[in-house]
Amino acid sequence: MTTTISTAGTSATAPAARAVPTRTERRLPGLLAASRVRSAAELRIFFRNVQSLVFTLALPIILLVIFGSIFTGKIAGTDTDFKQYFVAGIVAAGVMSTAFTGLAINVALERELGLVRRLASSPMPKGAYFVGKVVLVAVTSLLETIILVGIGTAFFGLQLPSDGKHWAVFAWVFVLGTAAMALCGLAYTAIIPSASAAAAIVTPPFLVLQFISGVFFPFNQLPGWMQNAAGLFPLKWLTQGFRYVFLPEDFQVVEHGGSWNLPAVAIALAIWVCVAGFLTMATFKWRGPKVK
Repeated sequence: MTTTISTAGTSATAPAARAVPTRTERRLPGLLAASRVRSAAELRIFFRNVQSLVFTLALPIILLVIFGSIFTGKIAGTDTDFKQYFVAGIVAAGVMSTAFTGLAINVALERELGLVRRLASSPMPKGAYFVGKVVLVAVTSLLETIILVGIGTAFFGLQLPSDGKHWAVFAWVFVLGTAAMALCGLAYTAIIPSASAAAAIVTPPFLVLQFISGVFFPFNQLPGWMQNAAGLFPLKWLTQGFRYVFLPEDFQVVEHGGSWNLPAVAIALAIWVCVAGFLTMATFKWRGPKVK
């Protein structure tokens, strides 16, 4: 196609102006899509790292085998074997091991390596990072729980629930407990100065809470002040919920108040989800001290 240009009585032909193509802008992925991609990446990275996988899952399994083989006898005032009691408690400790201890150490390492800062600087919504971590600990905690329950059932006389009600309680206790522990782990990273110090800072609360929350010793046999202190933290409520799931109904006579008190378990864990979530948003650091 041509156009005629007339200037001072002369005419000439010239090609028509070409339309300039417009650039199509790409939409950035939303939180849901980014979270799905980030969660898949977290799971691939974790399961490809055999050392991290073994380290995260091994400690509760070792404790279960050792202490479950040592302690014998019935819990005073009940017909429940201590091994059954211990398995129920160590399942809760296993959730804390993966969701709190493992996550806090992992995030501290990623922060110091600069990965957290790079992800925060990318177009990915920051919320996707937290969703990916929660999905990771949910999967690993479930895997840990399956292994511990399997060992407890096969070797230590643990009785699996035979009705839907107990499994329904297991589901919401597991979900709330895992979420609370994961968010506590994310918030706790604010006081970890470096990756090399992470294990030393994370391990003490993990060990102490196990001793005062009814994992290694029957909760009703602990001193009153210790029971009160344990009630301020989520592990105590997580162990109580799992005791309802895995122990005989008549065991509740030695629980505080002579009842399982499941509403209190739900409220306490939900409060910790909210408190730890707020602390994570308020204190989470997107870069380590050594990252420029």
